[in-house]
Amino acid sequence: MYNKKQKIAILGSTGSIGVQSLEIIKQKPSLFSAHLLTCNKNYMLLYRQALDFNPKYIVINCEEGYRFLSKNLNKEKTIVLLGEDSLCKLIEELDCDLVLTAVVGRAGLLPTIAAIKSGKKIALANKETLVIAGELIMSLAKEYNAPIIPVDSEHSAILQCLVGEKNKNISKLILTASGGPFLNCSKSDFKNIRVEDALKHPNWSMGNKITIDSATLMNKGFELIEAYWLFGVHEKKIDIVIHPQSIIHSLVEFIDGSIKAQLGLPSMTIPILYALSYPDRINYPIEDFDLAKIQSLTFLNPDKTRFPHLRLAYECLAKGGTYACSLNAANEIAVDAFLNKQISFLGMIRVVEKSLEKSIFVQNPKIEDYLCVDFETRKIATQLIYKK
Repeated sequence: MYNKKQKIAILGSTGSIGVQSLEIIKQKPSLFSAHLLTCNKNYMLLYRQALDFNPKYIVINCEEGYRFLSKNLNKEKTIVLLGEDSLCKLIEELDCDLVLTAVVGRAGLLPTIAAIKSGKKIALANKETLVIAGELIMSLAKEYNAPIIPVDSEHSAILQCLVGEKNKNISKLILTASGGPFLNCSKSDFKNIRVEDALKHPNWSMGNKITIDSATLMNKGFELIEAYWLFGVHEKKIDIVIHPQSIIHSLVEFIDGSIKAQLGLPSMTIPILYALSYPDRINYPIEDFDLAKIQSLTFLNPDKTRFPHLRLAYECLAKGGTYACSLNAANEIAVDAFLNKQISFLGMIRVVEKSLEKSIFVQNPKIEDYLCVDFETRKIATQLIYKK
């Protein structure tokens, strides 16, 4: 498949996507090696990963973790760096074949830009990068000839359906959503939802933040915005359908009425594999897929009244500018507050909506504008939470 072993940089190696990616590297050592690993605070897991995979570099944002890793790792084998600035400088100079951005939230933005400007191939699992600054990111990717391969299962599915196809022949992109744990709950029950309830996703095993976003359908709203930027299709040609079984990961309808769908068990291993090996495929041990056991696949339209986060995502695409940047910033603060039991489940949407009302808006932003709007919106959302 490759002429040489691929050096992989994993940004967010201690998260769900990062851990699963390292398992693939472990299973396919002749094809891949972990060249750079990064994390925010989980330095003990990062330490164990460094011992197992011997990366050339590791970067951590936590000073306590930096001191521990610097003291306990062999400096001749692994170089330890601290902070986002160090990471961005390193990525610009790094000799690697692919950068997998698996961090959560705004933290993925500047490292992704650094990777793009160095012309590196990117496997994008950080959807917030495109939510925050999709226009800028795609423009830079074109300018620096940096391929962006989506890792989200839905966008990987669309990419696979589009192999050999022309964009002009696309009639519609259809993103599927499980509906989360509260699909069949009445709106009146939402006021009683606990953190523990919201973290019980019916199909997928994910990190806490994305699991909460899936419960509110904010994650699907972000994926709507991500699809808009990745595939260059007008928002009116992107639909969302609830599919509780999570077997069909997304579909593409073409102008002749044909529809392609990508199916598979709800496992992130498959889209990670595809991103690492694109445009080829890797023979890999995966659980057998048996349609007879599944028996039925069901679909329904999403309810934007019960799940208003999804409505806000559509509004962001219509308004453009920094509106989606504000949406992401407010949502990150609100989700963190909910996870820490500072606000209720319904309190999240109230914080996000009020933050959008108060936030700065820039129609034609530059990177400095995105960063400013992100910072100010976080302040607004935090103030709204502490006033409660």
